[in-house]
Amino acid sequence: MSRQFFSLLAIAAVTVTLAQSPAAAAPAEVDCAEAKCIALTFDDGPGQHAGKLLDTLKRHNAKATFFLQGQYVKSRPAFAKRMAKEGHELGNHSYTHKDFTKISASAMRTEIQKTQDIVAKTTGVTPKLLRPPYGMTDLQTSDVAGELGMPQILWTGGSRDWESKNEEAIKKQVLSVAQPDGIILMHDWVEQTVTSMSAIVKTLQNKGYTLVTVSTLIKDKGVKAGDAYPLPAGWQN
Repeated sequence: MSRQFFSLLAIAAVTVTLAQSPAAAAPAEVDCAEAKCIALTFDDGPGQHAGKLLDTLKRHNAKATFFLQGQYVKSRPAFAKRMAKEGHELGNHSYTHKDFTKISASAMRTEIQKTQDIVAKTTGVTPKLLRPPYGMTDLQTSDVAGELGMPQILWTGGSRDWESKNEEAIKKQVLSVAQPDGIILMHDWVEQTVTSMSAIVKTLQNKGYTLVTVSTLIKDKGVKAGDAYPLPAGWQN
C-alpha cells in the first residue's frame, strides 16, 4: 500500500480519537456556589436583532436567558429555535405583554399558556420560568404561576436600555449593577444593547464572572413555583 494511504489512515484515527476525547465533550454544568456567576436576561423577544446577539454570545461562549413573548416566537421562529439549539434558556414573558396585575386570572393563564404552547411547538422546549410583563406581580400572579409550576423571575439590576438607547450608557449601567448571583434585565429589540454586548460580556468575563442561565443561577436557592425571585420590596414568599 502507498505511503499516502497510511497517512490518510493516521489522520482518520486522530480525528476519531479527538471526537471521542473527554476534552471534546460538553463542559459540566457550572456550580454557582463555587463560580462567580451572573445571568444576563433579555425580554420581549425574539427581537429583530437577536441573530447578531446570538452570534456574540456564541463567540464568547456565554449563556443567557431569553424571556420570550409568544407573538414574536410566532413571527420569528428561527431565532427561538436557534436560542434553544445553542444552549440558551427560554422563559415565558406572556403572549402580548399585558400587565398581569390588571387582568383576570383566566386572561393571565391564557397569556402564559399560549406562549408555553408556541415555544414548545417551535423549539421542542417548554419554558420553566415566568417573567411577568413589566416585572409587575401580585398575589394572584403568584397563585397562577404556582398552578402552572413556574417561579417568577425578576431582576437585581436593569440596563435601562429601553430608555437611553445609547451604547455607552447601556454598558456603564450594566457594569454598575453587575454583582455575583445577579440577574440583569436587557432587551434584544434594542439595537444599542446588541451592539454593545461584546464589550459588556468581555468586561464581565475579565472581572471573573461566568455567564449562566437563570436556572443554573438559582438551582440551589430553594426557589419554588409561584415564588418571586428576587423578592420585590416588602414581599415575603
